[in-house]
Amino acid sequence: MTPWRGSTPVVGFDLDLTLLDARAGIRATMAALSSESGVPVDADLVVSRLGPLLETELAQWFPAAEVPSRAARYRELYAVHALPASLPMPGAAEAVAAVRRIAGRVVVVTAKSTALAHASLTRIGIAADVVEGARFATGKGAALLAHRVDVYVGDHTGDMVGAREGGALAVGVATGPCSAADLRAAGAQVVLGRLAEFPPWLASAAAGRTGRGPAA
Repeated sequence: MTPWRGSTPVVGFDLDLTLLDARAGIRATMAALSSESGVPVDADLVVSRLGPLLETELAQWFPAAEVPSRAARYRELYAVHALPASLPMPGAAEAVAAVRRIAGRVVVVTAKSTALAHASLTRIGIAADVVEGARFATGKGAALLAHRVDVYVGDHTGDMVGAREGGALAVGVATGPCSAADLRAAGAQVVLGRLAEFPPWLASAAAGRTGRGPAA
């Protein structure tokens, strides 16, 4: 039994630390924002806990009233400092190609803004059918449900929450800040050590040899 709800497989992916390695660029962007604002921001700490919405992170460093304007400025700086440094995560292109091989649709649902998500995907040469930005945890679930996503792949516990909320099979990849154990505890039904393991898993799922079973 395959995990597909309909005749066309729909596979969703998180972006940062799943398909996109933006760590160097995010570190540089946060350092630039810190320098401009005069507020000390530990950019290394920020990069170590990527996943939630930008505003959630900025609220750790700036007064609540300043967060919207700081977020807007960060996104301007991101285009300068982070986009040029963006890289695909190892296995990202192959993971998306595996979806295309089974005539599937690719839906990217991310906490990053939709505009920067599109720009990042273009930079690393990955095409998605749908991109939904500014989503985290249960907010991702609503987008996954709306787009009838069958399988959602992510590196954060919030991704697993979103997958379960949206009725998708939750596939965790231990390539971000969360361990395999963390991902399982958050509801991952399948846990992979790296994205390179996804294409063979997907091929097996498409052949009906695996489905919505327990975590691997």
